Amino acid sequence: RSDTGEMMAWSESMDTLLANKDGLEAFRTFLKSEFSEENVEFWLACEDFKKTKSSTKIASKAQKIYSDFIQADAPKEINIDFHTKTHISQNISEPTLSCFDDAQRLIYSLMAKDSFPRFLRSEEYKELVKKQQNGNQKRWLPFL
Repeated sequence: RSDTGEMMAWSESMDTLLANKDGLEAFRTFLKSEFSEENVEFWLACEDFKKTKSSTKIASKAQKIYSDFIQADAPKEINIDFHTKTHISQNISEPTLSCFDDAQRLIYSLMAKDSFPRFLRSEEYKELVKKQQNGNQKRWLPFL
């Protein structure tokens, strides 16, 4: 798929956007401008966490995610409901690879319903698409 085609696909699904290095970077920059980049950082930390094989690493990574994103006054505290937060807090002493799944689903849903549509309407996204289209025209039409 061409780069422009790839960018257009981002608008169809947040999964496509998050799976693409440039798309993820552009989305992250946009979230920073809205002071909500902790959402995508938490989502990425959970994705990485779920791939963890060693049980000692599971415990240390879970603790890091908890202290960075979940606990009260965490430096990158995410906005999740009391019930989900309490559930994680109760299970963090014996974490499993799925211990953040509910919170991750909530944050994904928040990004998909709220941040993602705004990103697609943003100047950042429009600029990216325009730059990409111009680049493609020059490649095929060198006389422009």
